[in-house]
Amino acid sequence: MRLPLQGGLPPADAMTGTVVEIACDESGFSGTNLLDPATPVITHASVDLRPEEAAELVAALRSGFRFAPNEFKSRQFLRRPQAGEALEWLLAALRGRAHVHLVDKQYFLVTRIVDLLLTEPSYAAGTRLTQANRSAALALHRAGRSAGADWAVFLAAFVELLRIKHRPDHRTVERFFQARDALVRHGLDPQAAAVLHGLSRTGVSGILARLSDDDRSIPPPLEPMLPALAETVLFWSGGGRRVLVIHDEQSALTADRLRRLQQVLADGAGLSPTGGSPLAGLVMVDSRDDPRVQVADLLAGVARRMPEIVDDGPLQPLLSPTSLRDPIGDVLPG
Repeated sequence: MRLPLQGGLPPADAMTGTVVEIACDESGFSGTNLLDPATPVITHASVDLRPEEAAELVAALRSGFRFAPNEFKSRQFLRRPQAGEALEWLLAALRGRAHVHLVDKQYFLVTRIVDLLLTEPSYAAGTRLTQANRSAALALHRAGRSAGADWAVFLAAFVELLRIKHRPDHRTVERFFQARDALVRHGLDPQAAAVLHGLSRTGVSGILARLSDDDRSIPPPLEPMLPALAETVLFWSGGGRRVLVIHDEQSALTADRLRRLQQVLADGAGLSPTGGSPLAGLVMVDSRDDPRVQVADLLAGVARRMPEIVDDGPLQPLLSPTSLRDPIGDVLPG
């Protein structure tokens, strides 16, 4: 017996303007465990296939390349001897009909440090709508990675800080600043050092107090799915269409969060001819019932497991140029 699907934001009864319907799924989602070495990146894939097109594509993979139903997952898919040929065929079939947004989880944490602790938190943070702070985040990410173990300790202290469910804990805050000070002693470049010196106990405690008071104007600080979804919507909107998202069930995409994201996108990238937000709505489905989501799931999994996605590999044409990653950083395979 299946449980009722949770989350989503059903579209309004009457949607104005041009609407494109896309199907999405992710790979590498690990909740707030953003430092799991087994899944250093999360990928969010989307396709604009019609259900019958997706069903035909799945059927063709199973008949032409003899994939069994339980092998239509990226791990099993890539282990088959004919995986290379099958992938080449799949990507050709999806050319112009698919998109992948990639988030490096360590870099995502660095952007949260900047966007959450040095500026006013925003649901637009982490998307192309708020690029002003990316240079500072890049500087800290690149400098920090050269600090070895102290960098890992600093990121872990930041994650621990934001997992607090009650009023700010003095010892946790102090551990975060001790880790910050250890990084500073590495003699980082001036821009990275300026970011670290800009962190204050008063500012951190203020944000933690707002989070413990359930201030919903602050997006969930350890949740990369929201900026990934926002970028996906902005891509398919193209500045002139509304986007209805069909998504595999995802606990992070609650109705409240989606309404706030919908409004942010309306404010920052409103469609002038039609009005309203680029995000028309989001409908949760069970992937077993929708072949479009199955294709998106396979694409997301393959993209996450192929390190050449960041170079000139076969998936490069599908990768979003606004993916939340350091353009010159090493993205390790999961």
